[in-house]
Amino acid sequence: MAVISMKSLFEAGVHLGHKTERWHPKMKPYIYGSKAGIYIIDLRITLERLKEAYDYIYNISANGGKVLFVGTKFQARDVIIEAATKSGNHFANLRWLGGMLTNFQTIKASLTKLRKLDELAGAEGNYPGIIKKEAVRFERDRGKLQNVLGGIAEMRKLPSALFVVDLQREEIAIKEAKRLGIPVVAVVDSNCDPRLVDIAIPGNDDSVHCIELYSEVIAQASIDGRKAFESSNSVADKEAAAPATK
Repeated sequence: MAVISMKSLFEAGVHLGHKTERWHPKMKPYIYGSKAGIYIIDLRITLERLKEAYDYIYNISANGGKVLFVGTKFQARDVIIEAATKSGNHFANLRWLGGMLTNFQTIKASLTKLRKLDELAGAEGNYPGIIKKEAVRFERDRGKLQNVLGGIAEMRKLPSALFVVDLQREEIAIKEAKRLGIPVVAVVDSNCDPRLVDIAIPGNDDSVHCIELYSEVIAQASIDGRKAFESSNSVADKEAAAPATK
């Protein structure tokens, strides 16, 4: 796992939950105490759950699975793109399009349209061979699709898992995943219900620095798992190509 210590979690402010009047009773096991009217999250549990999440995502990636990173709140948008992109996964960071999972066949049609528009736009984005009026219309349509579906443009099938920042904001995404039996790993602040997800990482979900820490662990788990997957495939290919011995 990426080097994450209690000290780094504390310095990032992972332990800082919401005000005591804004909490979910099911978060009680994850609460260390309160200070100045704010709930303090038990970082020992956070560290344990981060390790559990790392192992879980590693195994998914080691079996060829992909993760969908979901974080549409302002603080998470750039972090989600960076983590998903560098780990070769998908992301939704501007808004969740209802039916992105449960109505994936329809979404796939929109993705096909986006890829065709990308081809028409060309490498320079100047739509070679197409009259200006048509090019403007195509670019407008392409921009709309890119804003909503750009992060899943290469998603040919449903993801093997979701990594979510902010349970309350991403309620629809979580419901769709649960309906389809897709496991969810999520950051769970003191005002959330940890029962909604498969692996709950208790911690502050508002701080950019905190979100960076969680996302780095998930991204690194996927990268390490993907390396194991590729190594395993490489060995299998060599064995298949080796001449049979008598």
